[in-house]
Amino acid sequence: MPTSQAEAFYEREAPGRFLPTACTRGPWDPDSQHAGPAAALLGLAVEERPGARPDLRVARLTFEIMRPVPIRPLTVTTRVLRAGRSVELVEAGLAPDGGEEVMRATALLMKAAPDAVPAVSPGRQVPGPEEAQPEPFFPVPWDQGYHTAMDIRFTAGSFLERGPATAWMRMRVPLVAGEEITPLSRVLTAADSGNGVSTELDFHRYVFINPDLTVGLHRHPEGEWVCLDARSMVDGAGIGLAESALHDEKGPLGRSTQTLYVAPRG
Repeated sequence: MPTSQAEAFYEREAPGRFLPTACTRGPWDPDSQHAGPAAALLGLAVEERPGARPDLRVARLTFEIMRPVPIRPLTVTTRVLRAGRSVELVEAGLAPDGGEEVMRATALLMKAAPDAVPAVSPGRQVPGPEEAQPEPFFPVPWDQGYHTAMDIRFTAGSFLERGPATAWMRMRVPLVAGEEITPLSRVLTAADSGNGVSTELDFHRYVFINPDLTVGLHRHPEGEWVCLDARSMVDGAGIGLAESALHDEKGPLGRSTQTLYVAPRG
């Protein structure tokens, strides 16, 4: 069960075993986590895998969200699918005690050699967090959860407006209690919010669930803030796509996409 005064998203009980806190609670179900912290936990498992090479950097992660992630003790497992000289493919899985796997990540890592080639990347493309403003979160019927564990500020749009939005996000608490937050964790904790900040439909009338998340990074993130310059598209058949250009204060660093299942509520 979550702790009453959570100071992190998770507590590490043993190697590969984590206890989720109330900070992980999503806005829709009091017993389920927001997928952002769970994605970051799988990303951390990839970073901490046995035999991890310091010259390899995560370039892409694809998450399959097979079931809601419960607020229950979780076990994380990893295995290397392919180990090469310049490219490595790693799989990480997340399962609750006595339950089936609820979420899985496939990570593509590439060899990084500083200054090996000329860098081609534009500077800042969106207003920075110093120009962003807090906006009300859509109504959530509990006091503590992902919505209170994240500092979210907008330079365009808001949770209560429909359409594209630009939101800067910063973790208020560590991913794991007593441990430093890795740059990858900061990105993954935020990236699953693209469909939430850029919804095109009334969330009182429609559900827009993402059973997946893909994050591609051409550059290593820097700083505490991550920006989602997000937009959503929905077909009348009930399939949608949310895509976010990812930025830090230095400039663009990658993109994220979420496939959406869209349907009337009830």
